Amino acid sequence: MEASASICSYCRGIPFSFSSATPNSATFSPLLVKSMATPKPLPSVSRTVGSRKNSTVFPLGEQGPRSSPGITAPPIKLLTRMEQLKLLSKAEKAGLLSAAEKFGFSLSAIEKLGLLSKAEDLGVLSAATDPATPGTLLTLSLALLLLGPLFVYLVPEDNLGEVGLQIVVAFICVLAGSAGFAASNFVSNLQKSK
Repeated sequence: MEASASICSYCRGIPFSFSSATPNSATFSPLLVKSMATPKPLPSVSRTVGSRKNSTVFPLGEQGPRSSPGITAPPIKLLTRMEQLKLLSKAEKAGLLSAAEKFGFSLSAIEKLGLLSKAEDLGVLSAATDPATPGTLLTLSLALLLLGPLFVYLVPEDNLGEVGLQIVVAFICVLAGSAGFAASNFVSNLQKSK
């Protein structure tokens, strides 16, 4: 029997193709449409579709990831960047250095107290050169800025103590969130290359 496409009266106008199978046959399907296109070959496993710098590759048959060779970011030179931004000149013009000196906070006092070594022990100076620090500070500041109003909304206002607690927590969260946002912006500007 010759294969042909037709519209079956009991198939609601859907065209289909059939061969020697009859409607009573077990392999007959009124909705079977034979494709004339050739099947698309499967993509090769070794072929690379896209590439990202510093991406992690999971090769087939090997255990664990393998880092692709990429260009690493140059190290951040904090003091050089501070010099480029002229931060000490701006702080002097703003009167911050003279105000700090009036309170006994001079460079010699910082050296005597060992504040720079203490800051390095706490990881403050190395965090300033870490590329993840601005994003972490921004996330923390946004969380604090949301926590203040959320605390005011969730804590009941039954007595004066709870209202006072709402005010204190909201004030601290807004203050700390704003400081975190400013610190994130500052560290991001320090880490930018010229």
